[in-house]
Amino acid sequence: MMAAITAANNDKKVILLEKNNSLGTKLRITGGGRCNITNAASSDKMLEKVVRNRKFLYPSFKAMSGQDLINTLKKLGLSLRIEEEGRVFPEGNKAEDVIALLKNQLIANNVDIRLNNEAKGLIVSENKIKGVSLGNGQTVMGDTVIISTGGQSYPYTGSNGDGYRLAKSVGHSIVPVRGSLVPIVIEELWIRQLMGISLEKVNITISGKRNKKNIISGGLVFTHYGISGPAVLQASAYILEYDRQEIPKLKIDLLPSISENQLNNLLINGINNRNDSLKNCLNSFLPKNFITALLKNTKINPEKQLNQVTKKERNQLLMALKRLELTVKSLGGLNEAIITAGGISVKEINPATMESKLIKGLFFTGEVIDVDALTGGYNLHIAFSTGYLAGLNS
Repeated sequence: MMAAITAANNDKKVILLEKNNSLGTKLRITGGGRCNITNAASSDKMLEKVVRNRKFLYPSFKAMSGQDLINTLKKLGLSLRIEEEGRVFPEGNKAEDVIALLKNQLIANNVDIRLNNEAKGLIVSENKIKGVSLGNGQTVMGDTVIISTGGQSYPYTGSNGDGYRLAKSVGHSIVPVRGSLVPIVIEELWIRQLMGISLEKVNITISGKRNKKNIISGGLVFTHYGISGPAVLQASAYILEYDRQEIPKLKIDLLPSISENQLNNLLINGINNRNDSLKNCLNSFLPKNFITALLKNTKINPEKQLNQVTKKERNQLLMALKRLELTVKSLGGLNEAIITAGGISVKEINPATMESKLIKGLFFTGEVIDVDALTGGYNLHIAFSTGYLAGLNS
């Protein structure tokens, strides 16, 4: 929609082909239906949250920064609110408000909106785009085609990989597609006892054989198969960078607000007195069910008084609480993914225009390209900014 609006603003005759029976089906579910449009951080800070091929996005983020998008939407009449970590939402907390605004702009700019029209093929002659063939047997001719189909996450919205198929049909390379921002399946079976327990803030460190490290902070939820929650979803994006043969280790700091020395002193002296039980001391910091399972796994008696805990047991606990090591068995699939990693190779797209380097007049935007980011409005900003750049240069 952003690409169509921008192109129409530049006096282009624009036809928008939508395979669904309404516009913005996928946008409608973003941010839990609230639509985390963008982020209020600077472009440099936003680009730090891009996991793959961030350099490719420099031109689009320069052409439309988060603040540029905020100003544009406000100018068009959409009230916005900035929340924790710079996340930007519509004031009414409804994605429908964003869709309605974009739809009104399409209409105001005389964009020909054609619903229930699925693009089945690209018409190309002498490496130049000539049009699109539709599922109903008809063709739409034009000297520019912008593919904004999204990736393969949330396939029930119609985002089923059509863009990859279309791009591949005219010679583009597709980087293998996988789900990103997904739950993690954990090898260690004992954590299944923790199912349903959530921790408000942990630090997750990811490391592999090459000593590459990523540290993510946020909430964590234990599930029947492993772990999920905000920090875990973001960790999954980095785990995708490891070779399939390399199994990265997760080290989780369950109490990031307390240093290891402080925790060691608490385990020696207690909060009030050294006669307190180990269980009571730790229950002050973490959920009771969690402490029970953790102590059972470390084979330490939860009723033991602090002054009876040995140095070896204390070190065991410090390791479990500050550096809990878990092994990644697998990642959730595309059916659980918030975003798609992989897609059309950035080597074959001009980052300054979003135009194909192989086919003149063919452009790509958003998730269909091999770029993805963490949560926080960054992925939607990729869609808006690349759409703007494609529309501007089409």
